[in-house]
Amino acid sequence: MSESTAQSETKHGCGACGCSGTGPAFTDLLRGMMPPGPAIEHFDQARISFLKGLRALLDARIEDLSHRERKGTRINIE
Repeated sequence: MSESTAQSETKHGCGACGCSGTGPAFTDLLRGMMPPGPAIEHFDQARISFLKGLRALLDARIEDLSHRERKGTRINIE
C-alpha cells in the first residue's frame, strides 16, 4: 500500500470519508436495535398483508370508476 493511501485510510477502513468511525458505529447501533428473526418475519408478513389490503381497496375503486354511467346527453353533429 502506498504512503498516500495509508494516510487516507481511516482507522475503521472506510477510506478518507471524514466520519471518524461514526458511520460504522451507527451501523452497529442500528443492527443492535433490530428485533430477533421471528419478529422480523412477522413484521414482513404484516407489511405484505397491509399492502395486499391497499391493493384490494385500489382494485375496488378502479372497478367502481370503470363501470360508472356517463352523465350527459350525446349529441350527433352533422
